[in-house]
Amino acid sequence: MFDADDTLWDCQSHFEQVEKQLYGLIAPYCLDPAAELYRTESSNMEDLGYGCKAFTISVVETALRVCGPDLTAEQLTSLLEAGKGLLHLPATPLPGVVETLDFLNEELRVKNEELKMVCFTKGELQDQENKLRRSGLAKYFEHVEITSNKTEHEFRQLAEHLGIRPDEMLMVGNSLKSDIAPAVAVGALAVHIPFHVTWQLEVHEDFEHENMVKIEQFSQLPEVLGLTI
Repeated sequence: MFDADDTLWDCQSHFEQVEKQLYGLIAPYCLDPAAELYRTESSNMEDLGYGCKAFTISVVETALRVCGPDLTAEQLTSLLEAGKGLLHLPATPLPGVVETLDFLNEELRVKNEELKMVCFTKGELQDQENKLRRSGLAKYFEHVEITSNKTEHEFRQLAEHLGIRPDEMLMVGNSLKSDIAPAVAVGALAVHIPFHVTWQLEVHEDFEHENMVKIEQFSQLPEVLGLTI
């Protein structure tokens, strides 16, 4: 099972560009612009969940709350346009992703009909579907699961949907909080591939686990599986 954002393609770097735009706008009105956005996103999470649209609402809400009547129509429009632009981020596969998925598709899935390659990601349905389509990677996955969150509950549900036990799953992802910790908690194996930037709400204390290995690059995945490209 493969996470999508910041595992298969770069996502967070694009969000950070919008964050920087917001921070520059509200900095004269507060001591910690990042904390102001974090406060808004945290309070909105239960109602809005994850994704570009939820993020854009939180960005605009933060600007309105912090700047008050000083926020101009032009500034508001600029933030909205930047947020909507995230709906069209390129979803270009990260280095080594295409080559590795090609190899795994041939060496594992084709030679073992019982093995499935799955994309398991969280976020807003249409946005995630569009990114997967733009990435050109959908062809590698027999099953795509897009969920509003990734906790132990969702991992158990996925296993049930696939007709397997949780300990028959191997999760590959960048987020300790959403990909790795809940996977190993239900008994799955996990491969952690850290990304160079992490969203504030995905920050998780580093940990070790007997069911987890950490690699630096996606292309190292076959080696973890005992294979050589």
